[in-house]
Order: sequence, then C-alpha cells, then structure tokens
Amino acid sequence: MRKAENKSRTHSKHLRANMTKAEVVLWSQLKSRKLNGHRFNRQQPIGAYIADFVCRAHMLVVEVDGATHSTDEELAHDLRRTKFLHAKGWQILRIGNLDIYENLDGVLEAIACKLPPPPVPGTSPASGGGYPFPLLGELPND
Repeated sequence: MRKAENKSRTHSKHLRANMTKAEVVLWSQLKSRKLNGHRFNRQQPIGAYIADFVCRAHMLVVEVDGATHSTDEELAHDLRRTKFLHAKGWQILRIGNLDIYENLDGVLEAIACKLPPPPVPGTSPASGGGYPFPLLGELPND
C-alpha cells in the first residue's frame, strides 16, 4: 500500500496544478475557510486514491464528476473508491460539473449541509456559546 500512497501523492501534485474548470470554480469558494470556516484541501491522497476536495475534520470528501465518470470502467473505479472511503469512515458527496456551473449556491448549500453549522461570532463553547442551536446529544435544560 505504501507504494500506491507515494504514487498517489506525486499524482495529486500534478492534479492540483491541472484542475478542471469546475474544480477551480468550486475551489475558489472552499479555499481559505470560506465555507462557514471549514478547512478544505484539494486533490488529497487517501490510501491509493485521490479525493478532489477533503474536509478532514469532518471526514467529508467532495468529488467533482464530469464527463470522465461515465464509462462502465470509470463507474466501477468510482464504486471501488467509494467502498474504500466508506470503509475508512469517510462520507462522500458527488457533485456534477454542470451543477457547479449552473447552481453554485445550491452546491455550496449541499456541502454545508454535510458539515456542522458555523459557530456564532463572539462566543466560545467554553462559555456556553458557539453554535446557534444544541448539538446532537446536547439538550437545553428545562
């Protein structure tokens, strides 16, 4: 597996330098913690595979699918990758190029729905603030 990981790291550098137009558009909205403060990385190796965008803190992979995801062989490869990532605990969100071009706000909303809400500015979880509503398992006292 080490050999495959080293190969994917080298290939990921090439992919970062040669992103598709749809990936560039989406990256412009994900980089620098622009989406509710969540950190994303692009073209990240996970095992022998390379994920288009990754939010490691919340185990989310965002895959941008274009015309290269349509043949039986490519679909089988995507299925193998999805099974591998799920087995490692990742959730995967697949986004089509056309969705990015025609409905970028909807794409960003779909990604945001897979992540925790942003903290409320000026508050901290230590002081009882942070999120605008209780997190799972935290119910307010009656």
